[in-house]
Amino acid sequence: MAANVFPFRDARAAPDPVLEAGPVAHGPLPVPLVLDNGSFQVRAGWACPGQDPGPEPRLQFRAVCARGRGGARGASGPQVGNALGSLEPLRWMLRSPFDRNVPVNLELQELLLDYSFQHLGVSSQGCVDHPIVLTEAVCNPLYSRQMMSELLFECYGIPKVAYGIDSLFSFYHNKPKNSMCSGLIISSGYQCTHVLPILEGRLDAKNCKRINLGGSQAAGYLQRLLQLKYPGHLAAITLSRMEEILHEHSYIAEDYVEELHKWRCPDYYENNVHKMQLPFSSKLLGSTLTSEEKQERRQQQLRRLQELNARRREEKLQLDQERLDRLLYVQELLEDGQMDQFHKALIELNMDSPEELQSYIQKLSIAVEQAKQKILQAEVNLEVDVVDSKPETPDLEQLEPSLEDVESMNDFDPLFSEETPGVEKPVTTVQPVFNLAAYHQLFVGTERIRAPEIIFQPSLIGEEQAGIAETLQYILDRYPKDIQEMLVQNVFLTGGNTMYPGMKARMEKELLEMRPFRSSFQVQLASNPVLDAWYGARDWALNHLDDNEVWITRKEYEEKGGEYLKEHCASNIYVPIRLPKQASRSSDAQASSKGSAAGGGGAGEQA
Repeated sequence: MAANVFPFRDARAAPDPVLEAGPVAHGPLPVPLVLDNGSFQVRAGWACPGQDPGPEPRLQFRAVCARGRGGARGASGPQVGNALGSLEPLRWMLRSPFDRNVPVNLELQELLLDYSFQHLGVSSQGCVDHPIVLTEAVCNPLYSRQMMSELLFECYGIPKVAYGIDSLFSFYHNKPKNSMCSGLIISSGYQCTHVLPILEGRLDAKNCKRINLGGSQAAGYLQRLLQLKYPGHLAAITLSRMEEILHEHSYIAEDYVEELHKWRCPDYYENNVHKMQLPFSSKLLGSTLTSEEKQERRQQQLRRLQELNARRREEKLQLDQERLDRLLYVQELLEDGQMDQFHKALIELNMDSPEELQSYIQKLSIAVEQAKQKILQAEVNLEVDVVDSKPETPDLEQLEPSLEDVESMNDFDPLFSEETPGVEKPVTTVQPVFNLAAYHQLFVGTERIRAPEIIFQPSLIGEEQAGIAETLQYILDRYPKDIQEMLVQNVFLTGGNTMYPGMKARMEKELLEMRPFRSSFQVQLASNPVLDAWYGARDWALNHLDDNEVWITRKEYEEKGGEYLKEHCASNIYVPIRLPKQASRSSDAQASSKGSAAGGGGAGEQA
């Protein structure tokens, strides 16, 4: 492959095998199941004591599903995650349980959970007899948590559950022991970006902010840019390929305007542009075929058409023959004197009399005989066509004298000389004089920085929102200077949309511009921005396995409702539902009692 030319991998997900839980998961105590329920990808695995902290979750798949419509696909039921294979042919059928990053469709969420439990080898009969650690959105609506708890306790019969925020789990997984528990978390995922202040180990929910931009919007923006640039390859510029460009070829510019000026230089452009090679066919249609090959292709098409017509005639003949046999059977009933069955059969055939039956039998017999004759004639014609399809060649002996005369004329008349052999000799093949692969390449230049830049400048796609830097400045301004100084000492980046090269340097530049002169700050990128949320949830589950203050049991779910939440270091803040209607009812009851008493006194005075 030439320099700066990269082919699209077009990776196709392999179906997940059904794993065995293993002896560790079937110990005396139930082993927790850890589910990172992300809007882009679901990661599931066991939190086994003594497990090597290095292994990845046993199951990772896209959080989408598709229901088949008819045919074999409909018979096999809905397909989930990696069972879908390539997503592009099914893009119009894909459905997600998430609205942004909040699960709202619990029917689809149940499909994702079924897929997870089945492929993890959960063998409990009728229930999932394991505690579950489940991630949820920042400031998750109570209704969403209520529906999720109802699904887990009522449908799966789990013993207990704990909810937490994925970015907080990632924060505590990367936090060294005995280090400060305050900081600023910048979490950018598939659908949105959050800036979360952490004070003394707890989320300050009043001052956290969300930006409704993430990797999904960046991929859509990149797709629109390249489709506008290459309208001839509109169908080939798919979302899956745009996500591949984002993950492997994009980067964050430390100074966006200055980087754009660099791209104006032709040498810089030539050295840094990434040429994405689209798949193409190197054979030119219709240009490399000789007359004999074209004739052979026409003969093949003719044979194929004749075979198709013959097959249709045979199918029609079979149907007519079956109907004729049925009518002859009814006629035999009449001849045998079985009148009751005969009249019943006539009614089923929608006929009124034996004469009509006889007339229909005669017509159908003639049609069947004619169809048989046509089939035999078609077979004979096909054999004749195949035999006579050889190209006719002229008599070479008769052409030899004329050829000698032409050659002798060339010796005396220069006009007949072979000065233009290209005109005299027909060209049977066309040799391309250009590089066909170059016409199927996408030159990704400034698009490498324009797509991921939207989380810093949402105005690039017309969004009236603040970027990460402005949001960070707004949150810091809400705190006193001493707390600001404490927060900026631990700025933590996590999430799949922060894996661009240059992300950390860009955040350091933005903080340098907004902080006072010679003030200190520190920016840390998660060791694995994608999987650290699952690792942190696993570590948390092992450290709090016997802590009843953080797990919601089934009894507490039944007593306090599905929206109930037990707070811990990685959870949301629980704000119970207020019921002002009860107070208004009691006040109405008191007012009505006072009114009735006053009415009784008035009646006595009138009396």
